[in-house]
Amino acid sequence: MDDRTFTSLIDFLSKVPAITGTIGKGAEEDGRWWVKFEIDINNQFAWHAVQELGHVLNYLSIEERLPTTFHPVSPPPYMNGGPEEYLSWVIECHDSKFRPGTCAKWLEERLPKPVDDLSQWENE
Repeated sequence: MDDRTFTSLIDFLSKVPAITGTIGKGAEEDGRWWVKFEIDINNQFAWHAVQELGHVLNYLSIEERLPTTFHPVSPPPYMNGGPEEYLSWVIECHDSKFRPGTCAKWLEERLPKPVDDLSQWENE
């Protein structure tokens, strides 16, 4: 899978409040792919971002399940340190037909608009 395949998804994720740092990416020969990133857990919108991404990527609806999972990943905490430094988040896709650009479109259509407008992320 060409690096350009990930461009729209990485560009979109980099605008989501609380996502920080470099967004990693990778793909398997069979077409499965992943992106990995950090969420600043001290950011006031961190858990809003987790909730929004989890909703769309893990369980949009019973009829509209995407072939993706969004979840935390971490090395052993007892060998490293706390979540501020060592907790990462990954989006994995298990269907070669569902490309990263398609994932970006699903997120763009369902997350607050515009995604980088913090006022759209505030709860009433």
